[in-house]
Amino acid sequence: MTHLVVPEVYPCAFCDYLSGARPFTVLYRNSLAAVLVPREQRGISHLLVVTTRHASTLLDLRDAESHAVIDLLRTAAAAIDSVDRRPGISVWQNNGVDAHQAIPHFHFHVAGTLDGGGTEWQAVPELTIAETNSIAERLRSHFRSPS
Repeated sequence: MTHLVVPEVYPCAFCDYLSGARPFTVLYRNSLAAVLVPREQRGISHLLVVTTRHASTLLDLRDAESHAVIDLLRTAAAAIDSVDRRPGISVWQNNGVDAHQAIPHFHFHVAGTLDGGGTEWQAVPELTIAETNSIAERLRSHFRSPS
């Protein structure tokens, strides 16, 4: 049992994106985790690393999912470093309403820093799917299919 209060947002947006019920850019996916390109870019190449199974928080992960997520997080950071050549990479993850978790599906954010440092925490413009697909294409070669 956990004491975390998770946002009550249903249906789960990430589950809808992964199932194809709602359009979204999926850069990479394996059986345990996926990399999404959010329409709200808070850094220079802002990606989300999510579990493919619905798990609300870090405390709900299975061991194999934890490993798969960290491996993809590292790959996402390396892709941003190689392609975007940012002087910093920010990684953040929130669990529960009090930690500002907005979508009740476990995910990490990974983003190249903006000019002047940091990432954008205020409202940002929403990109089109074509624009997020373009970001994915720039980074895709750094993600390999599982062997």
